[in-house]
Amino acid sequence: MTRCPGDYTPAKNLLKDRVILVTGAGAGIGRAVAKSLGAHGATVILLGKTVNKLENVYDEILAAGGPLPGIYPMDLMGAKYTDYEQMVGALDKEYGRLDGLLHNAGILGERAPIEHHEIHIWQQVLQVNLTAPFLLTRACLELLYKSLDASVVFTASGVGRKARAYWGAYAVSKYGIEALSLTLADEVEFRGTLRVNSLNPGAVRTAMRRQAFPAEDLSTLKTPEDILPAYLYLLGPDSKGITGQQFDAQ
Repeated sequence: MTRCPGDYTPAKNLLKDRVILVTGAGAGIGRAVAKSLGAHGATVILLGKTVNKLENVYDEILAAGGPLPGIYPMDLMGAKYTDYEQMVGALDKEYGRLDGLLHNAGILGERAPIEHHEIHIWQQVLQVNLTAPFLLTRACLELLYKSLDASVVFTASGVGRKARAYWGAYAVSKYGIEALSLTLADEVEFRGTLRVNSLNPGAVRTAMRRQAFPAEDLSTLKTPEDILPAYLYLLGPDSKGITGQQFDAQ
């Protein structure tokens, strides 16, 4: 695994004139990253299923002096490929390209042994955590190809690199994300303008972490804001030419 530069300090205008799409942008890591991208000059497209949360992030970006964001409500659980195609058409008309894509949205599902794992929950987790990123990436490739320096970042997990008992569909989905990331990186490397990497945020103070470890003292964990340099590094020009890598934010 690769760590982002520990002393990385992004320039204030690092992402000026870049258009970056963030999924799960309404809360947690997605919200923190979206706000930071805007603060560093990016036009951020906020994708999520809860409109009022996206609107709050939208307002926060503007209040901090960032460029006018975009909002695209979408429920990854039920979205069809035609929904992604319609979104890409709208983004193409509005922006003409995409310079970054962060797959941040995800669900935990349930922690249970395989023999007792609820089948419908298994299918839901694979849909949101793996199939949706595939569909969204596939649809967005034409926009990413229009950029002179585009970056796709998939969100990884420790249990997607070393499986653990009872992590079921979540672990399987994250193993799949690593394979998807590496496969795509290999396929598009010849272009020289699109890099693809995965990033494991590690233990972070989020609602999903609380759901997974209800007895854990969250105050001992990093906050989403603590790990922002890794996201800025991978989505910005300072990581140009680095592709097909598995990064750790901590």
